Amino acid sequence: MAVDPKPVARRFFEDAWNSRDLTLIDELIAPTYTAHDPSAPDFGRGPERIKKMITMFRTALPDLHVTVEDVVVQGDKEVVRWTGRGTHQGELLGIAPTGKPVTITGIDIARIADGKIAEIWNNWDALGLLQQIGGIPPRGQAKP
Repeated sequence: MAVDPKPVARRFFEDAWNSRDLTLIDELIAPTYTAHDPSAPDFGRGPERIKKMITMFRTALPDLHVTVEDVVVQGDKEVVRWTGRGTHQGELLGIAPTGKPVTITGIDIARIADGKIAEIWNNWDALGLLQQIGGIPPRGQAKP
């Protein structure tokens, strides 16, 4: 099989997240994968963590589409700035579906080893997502 020339982290977002093909995860994520993301649920390590994360978001936002805005590659690191858009149609983190459209932004720094993502530092707008679906009131407003 020929190796895709796109950076691994870009493939992770464009191909794995958008295609709904979880088999790509084993190809793109190292068995010892570790995530540094304090705002995400703890789904453990390795490819199974990512499969659970994608399944959670795909269940809540079935039309979710992630657009890669920028990619910077230096040495064994790939930085990806991304935007996700979808509609809240399933339960997410205990919040019932609202039917509201959401936009999520984030920046990930991925360490690549042996052609796979071995470690990632993720910073995404979890607060903004929760505000958009009514889990947390917007700044300056009390929750009804």
